[in-house]
Amino acid sequence: MTNIVLLVGNLGADPELRSTNGGTDVATFNLGTSRPKRDSDGKTYKDASGFTAKDTEWHRITCFNGLGRVVAQHAAKGMLVSVRGRIHYSKWTDKEGVDRYGCEIIADDVQFLSRTRQGDASGDEPELE
Repeated sequence: MTNIVLLVGNLGADPELRSTNGGTDVATFNLGTSRPKRDSDGKTYKDASGFTAKDTEWHRITCFNGLGRVVAQHAAKGMLVSVRGRIHYSKWTDKEGVDRYGCEIIADDVQFLSRTRQGDASGDEPELE
């Protein structure tokens, strides 16, 4: 049995790097992936501007040690990257005693597919591909 995930998308913000008490470096970032929106008949449709409307999903990505340091140093908001890793589910109890659940992708490999953020230099949000 295998647990392999491959995602290609844009970073929603610059990665955050932290270190655990044990000295492990951990970088985290959110990755946006998009797909065409579909109507009730399953057909894609255009928005008011004439562009194909898209649904965006956000994925929480975690990178450890050397990979985490490289991602934190070189990745930036809007960059197009591919992430190969595995899905990890976690459960914890919050301060009020309520069970909480989370899902993240533990990255084994991150490839930079663009040198800079996608979009123009005006600072507008990138279009997720």
